[in-house]
Amino acid sequence: MVRRALVTGGASGIGLASAHRLNTDGLEVFVADVNEVQLEAVEPTVSGVGILDVSDPGAVNALVAELSPIDVLVNSAGVVGPNLPIWDVPDDGWAHTMAVNLTGTFNTMKAVLPQMRERGWGRIVNIASIAGKEGNPNLSAYSASKAGVIGLTKSVAKEVAQDGVIVNSVAPAVIATPMNEDTAQHVLDYMISKIPMGRVGQPEEVAALVSWLASDECSFSTGQAYDISGGRATY
Repeated sequence: MVRRALVTGGASGIGLASAHRLNTDGLEVFVADVNEVQLEAVEPTVSGVGILDVSDPGAVNALVAELSPIDVLVNSAGVVGPNLPIWDVPDDGWAHTMAVNLTGTFNTMKAVLPQMRERGWGRIVNIASIAGKEGNPNLSAYSASKAGVIGLTKSVAKEVAQDGVIVNSVAPAVIATPMNEDTAQHVLDYMISKIPMGRVGQPEEVAALVSWLASDECSFSTGQAYDISGGRATY
């Protein structure tokens, strides 16, 4: 039986690298993104593409119903949000960051878990961030949203621990992705200065970890936030 994976935020960066890696692993992969997916970037790797705003629960439920059954979910959709001190963060900037990064993860997990539990097998990998563990200055919305993703992961993992469904998160440091192209240079410099390896990570390095977390080999580890930060993580 060929397993089916849904990768959100799959148009670029970690999501796209994860889609390619999961396809190499033998999965049937569908990617969804709020931005139009460039077919030349994903063909012939993926089996289907779609436009999806993960903050819209109706749209999420409709896509999951269309693609069902989904065996593997990779939640990679995300935004950086405002690069500002908290007193300058606009209310709509805070709300949008939370809606995409945290509520979007909640929406997709809620949609796929019933079918995974019914079949007795599933893997969910949520892309969090080292910012969710340690906090990055001038990225309060992003840091808080990713801390929420880690907490959500831990909670849900315990709820489904006896259902054959494994739920983990990945906490990268700064990765060379298009999402970081709009991040202020001084913020990037700060984040790189905290990495003992002294470099940014590559999407393919994160995808390799996602690959294991989405596999049968990951069988006795759930509810974790896996560090992939070049040594930055302090816990």
